[in-house]
Amino acid sequence: MIRSRKNDHRLLSDINVTPFVDVMLVLLVIFMVTAPMMQSGFDVDLPQVKSATLHTTEQPLIVSITKEKEIKIQSFSVTVDRLKPKLKLIYENRTDKDIYLKADKTVPYGFVMEVMAEIRDAGFDRLGMITLPTEGK
Repeated sequence: MIRSRKNDHRLLSDINVTPFVDVMLVLLVIFMVTAPMMQSGFDVDLPQVKSATLHTTEQPLIVSITKEKEIKIQSFSVTVDRLKPKLKLIYENRTDKDIYLKADKTVPYGFVMEVMAEIRDAGFDRLGMITLPTEGK
């Protein structure tokens, strides 16, 4: 009598983690190198005035003008002709209708007024100006 022998074939379900670890280490290095670049801002030399500090609980909407006349909504650059359409979209989706303007003190007054007019035309009626407190106070 011939006995049939049962073959013991089991599937191996081990996962090779070496490629996974390699990819994770490469991603870690990439994030470590790019993280400091994301922290860099833009320089705006604000004028100093005597005034009280405003305290708010919400994230304020800030439009900035650098000394090179570059306009930024929060940290996104826009041109003067694209400012109004972008602000209109933001205005429609925002509950807080306050906006703040932060302009470098070397920017010509006429350019600041042009930007302020675009902000008003976009629907924002409450426009605040961001300044630095005077030294010694």
